[in-house]
Amino acid sequence: MATSTLSLFDAPRRLLPGLALAVAVAVAAYYVRKIPGLAVFSPMILAILIGMAVANLAPLPAACSGGLAFAMRPVLRAAIVLLGLRITLGDLAALGWQSLACLAVGLVATFVVTARIGRAMGLARETAELVAAGTAVCGASAIVAMNAVTGGRREDVAHAVATVTLFGTLSMFLLPALAPLLHLSPASFGLWAGASIHEVAQVVGAGFQGGPEAGEVATVAKLARVAMLAPLVFAVGFLRGRGVEATSRPPFPWFVAGFLAMVVVGSVLHPDRAMLAAAGDLTTVLFTVALAAMGLMVDVRALLRDGWKPMALGAVSWLFVTGFALLWVEVLARSAP
Repeated sequence: MATSTLSLFDAPRRLLPGLALAVAVAVAAYYVRKIPGLAVFSPMILAILIGMAVANLAPLPAACSGGLAFAMRPVLRAAIVLLGLRITLGDLAALGWQSLACLAVGLVATFVVTARIGRAMGLARETAELVAAGTAVCGASAIVAMNAVTGGRREDVAHAVATVTLFGTLSMFLLPALAPLLHLSPASFGLWAGASIHEVAQVVGAGFQGGPEAGEVATVAKLARVAMLAPLVFAVGFLRGRGVEATSRPPFPWFVAGFLAMVVVGSVLHPDRAMLAAAGDLTTVLFTVALAAMGLMVDVRALLRDGWKPMALGAVSWLFVTGFALLWVEVLARSAP
């Protein structure tokens, strides 16, 4: 009895130092975001950057490892599950099948093209797939979700997050400036932004520059892309599982099933705006803590050794998804009655 009681209290003690450090970095990210000019970055992005800075200024105590690992797995997966509550089947249906087809085809094409170009450039498969997921779906949250089945290094994740941060930020300013030159309607611009920009926060920031209609279409389109994260991660996990030996257990992303279950819950129960807002805030907090932990475990020297190739792949992927989405949006606009 004494031994079991000791082990019961020993687990929180082992997790507390690393988890507390990750939470502290996440809190710092929220405060840093209040600095003028930095509000355009999500706290998730700032958390991984601050975590990397802290970890590489001085070595972290070994006692932190358990808590950081906990933040990178159970905390992260809880965030992915909660993300599903923000999406309803009604939201997806409101876009129409043509817009949904645009999003789905663009997502798959971006992922496949990016992953293959990355391999042709000599990048590791994990790095190429993480950059592909971040560009094709929803930025940093897609990267950390995909890494649950790709098993990339922390440096691979950091590279991918850096690329989607840079090019998603460029899109946030570039697309609203280009929309008048391309004579896009508010709905077409919103679909373009939602189908091509990386992070949810970046889509909202860009979409509402085109007016309320553009902002609403952009947000719903982006959330539809987020909904496609679950089948993409499941498909990659399934394909990875086919390559393992029969004695090994194929990776099954159970959190994907939780994500889809939350989509159904939201669609059936129709939570009110206050509950959805609270769930959205909690999701962002959990993602921020997880990415803070990831940043705290990244070796910047190893990151620099990988060179320019991940960033170049991110640039190619960004140009592809932006151009592909614009082409499809133009086709939809011309075929509309």
